[in-house]
Amino acid sequence: MPLTARVDWIVPFYDLDPLEICWHGNYVRYFELAREALLHRIDYAYPQMRASGYAWPVIELHIRYAQPLIYQQRIHLDARLVEWENRLKIAYEILDATTQKRLTRGHTVQVAVDMQTREMCFASPNVLREKLEGYL
Repeated sequence: MPLTARVDWIVPFYDLDPLEICWHGNYVRYFELAREALLHRIDYAYPQMRASGYAWPVIELHIRYAQPLIYQQRIHLDARLVEWENRLKIAYEILDATTQKRLTRGHTVQVAVDMQTREMCFASPNVLREKLEGYL
């Protein structure tokens, strides 16, 4: 069973652009909310990453906008772990909470960087494997 997380959200007024739809840059923040919920599920959110000696910068971001998000729309922000052996690839979907229609999809890729040497790791560190044991 894949590791997933869901965050329920209501599009706030301050996320709108002059056309009164959600500004495209806010989708990155919405992905981050879902990603953080996913990482909390395995007790490996950013404070735990830092404590383990690894940073996990995003090196790739892809977003496919299908439908605009509008003011006060209730949405689900879903994240699903896709790859973890050599990098973290997380897939995202934003769904309308009422109709369950997919509005946006995308993914991010993150790599482990040893914080002492600042070198990228070519395999995910053991700490991630240990955190994922109950989910794989």
